[in-house]
Amino acid sequence: MLKKQILSLIIMLFPLTLAAQEQLYNMNFDEWSKSKGAWNPYAADGPKIWDTANHGTSIIGVNATQPEYKHLAVAGEGKAAAKITSRKVIWAFLAGNLYTGQFVRVVKFSGAEMIQGVPFHSRPKSISGYLHYIPGVIDYTKGNYEDMKGKRDQGQIEVALFSWKGPHRFDSTAGPSIPATEDPDLIGHAVMVLDKPTGGYIPFEIKFNYSSDKTPTYLFMSALSSRLGEFFTGSSKSVLYLDELQFNY
Repeated sequence: MLKKQILSLIIMLFPLTLAAQEQLYNMNFDEWSKSKGAWNPYAADGPKIWDTANHGTSIIGVNATQPEYKHLAVAGEGKAAAKITSRKVIWAFLAGNLYTGQFVRVVKFSGAEMIQGVPFHSRPKSISGYLHYIPGVIDYTKGNYEDMKGKRDQGQIEVALFSWKGPHRFDSTAGPSIPATEDPDLIGHAVMVLDKPTGGYIPFEIKFNYSSDKTPTYLFMSALSSRLGEFFTGSSKSVLYLDELQFNY
């Protein structure tokens, strides 16, 4: 009788265990589609978990983030990686990006409005995967960052878990984004600054630091080939490849 009760309890808890160890769709970046000239980091009929600035820049033929089918961390049929590049476009410096959320529209030619965050209800210990970073020398600067010109560029991977009631809408022309660490709803944070070339793909793991025992409601992740791109500062030759990401519990 006791064995049956234990088995029933395990069966009841099994779905909860799975729910507490979430992964995001397309974290291996194998699935891509194209619409109106813009590369999308999801299948044509897949959920729109990831997005980029391609919807705004593809009108001038620029896709700063696109699939990579040859230079992979894990090779095989149907495999791909994300290639994130920085470059100068007609009106501004553009840092390649990949983030969880949705691009909304271009604002005043050099800015963008986006929805940041996707539903997420787990507390991973870390995020891991493979990256290859090729930083260039900073050749575009603006405002307070003009003294950065001539220095080596830096990339960044950041994941933040929040107790938000809904996704955040962000307009870059209204001012810089609030750092995750200053958000009162922050629960967990994992960040890695890429400050040197890796010479090829390397495995990486970033541990989460938790400031609350709450259960998250939203996750926002971003990967940048130039971490100061929001301030129109970086190198037009910086490239970040990402492949085979996963959360570890």
